[in-house]
Amino acid sequence: MGTDGRDTISGQEKKKFHADGVACNCTDSLMLIHVSKRHDHVSVVSLPRDSLAQIPAHTDPGTGEKFPAHPAKINAAYAEGGPALSVRTVEAMTNVRVDHYLQIDFRRFMDSVNAVEGVDVCTPRRLSDSATKLDLRPGRHRLGGGKALQYVRSRHVDASADLGRIQRQHRFLISVMHRLDTGRILTDPGRGIDLARTVLGSTKVDQGFTPEELIDLGSELSRLPAAQTEFTTVPIAGFNPVIEGLGETLKWDKAAAKKMFATLNKDRTLTPRNSTVKPLDPPRIGGETAVRGNTLACS
Repeated sequence: MGTDGRDTISGQEKKKFHADGVACNCTDSLMLIHVSKRHDHVSVVSLPRDSLAQIPAHTDPGTGEKFPAHPAKINAAYAEGGPALSVRTVEAMTNVRVDHYLQIDFRRFMDSVNAVEGVDVCTPRRLSDSATKLDLRPGRHRLGGGKALQYVRSRHVDASADLGRIQRQHRFLISVMHRLDTGRILTDPGRGIDLARTVLGSTKVDQGFTPEELIDLGSELSRLPAAQTEFTTVPIAGFNPVIEGLGETLKWDKAAAKKMFATLNKDRTLTPRNSTVKPLDPPRIGGETAVRGNTLACS
């Protein structure tokens, strides 16, 4: 869960990295990550923030007020009931059980990137965003925490909007895995535990990981070849009719999505063996295709 929480970054950082604005306390980035039973492949499915969801009935943990099930954008579940309600919403929409979660805000993201001394990203075309002021020329770039935040937040680069941002987040994750492996960061006990604590943050809510468990899992997965990872976005059928109070929302392709999540539940890959399918760049609605991580990695 990538939240838009920014209260813990300074005013200077907000100005420098164009991260000001009013937070909605939403999960603007949601990824369902399946690690195979044998730990020999990883599947990442992004759930766009504007997906129409049915928020389950719940009780406000602070006030005790009860709310019936109701439609909303999927990113609103966190604002209404925190990570627990986000998990319940995702489970209800995907029929996939969520065992653990990671909740990352702006501060944790920036500090984690800086803890690994930056992450390399590559782009075949110029990326210029009017809102975040991201401006990257074609080629390879080593991004520190603030610049990396601009990169993963940018959605005004072209008409692909949030789908383009999701694809850049996938590229970033592949680069993070490569950085953790080649930098031998998790094999250094001191650096590893510091990074895990940074990622997990000071929250007292049990996310399902201890720092040691997160290091063990991260160490194992970072050594996977990029070709044994796969990335996609849940299949989208288009836009729903405008709902008063919600505006435009994305409609999932229910049949294709059901098949995708059933495949994950069967512990199978979403891509054929030795798949060489490349992602559409920029992506488009209806063109969601599962691709292997090596097609997203820096060459």
